[in-house]
Amino acid sequence: MSVHFSSKTDLWYTPQDFYEKYNLIYNFQTDVCATHENAKCEHYFTKEQDGLKQHWKGNCWMNPPYGRDIKRWIKKAYESSLDGAIIVCLVPSRTDTAWWHDYCMKGKIEFIRGRLKFGGSNNSAPFPSAVVIFGD
Repeated sequence: MSVHFSSKTDLWYTPQDFYEKYNLIYNFQTDVCATHENAKCEHYFTKEQDGLKQHWKGNCWMNPPYGRDIKRWIKKAYESSLDGAIIVCLVPSRTDTAWWHDYCMKGKIEFIRGRLKFGGSNNSAPFPSAVVIFGD
């Protein structure tokens, strides 16, 4: 499991209590980017199912891979909201990137105070986080 908290991976497992705070508000139906081990919803898309190729509808939770493909996930979240979905995204707060300005700035942004401890790690993440909400 230690690999999930290092730069050797782009997967950062959502802290359960953090997720629950937003689930109480949005009652998520789908985790659009999950593994069998970390899925937050009964309905979820794995890497093998490729959430980027799926239709996102209803209220969705997204904690995408934090590597170079994050821009594709953020774009998909924004575009899905234009079709009526609500997508709540847990992302690194990378306000200097093109994907942040092209898409995140179009959503509601909540900056997280402090640094999250992902997936039961003993250490906080080496980066700040934000929640971006697309849809109404």
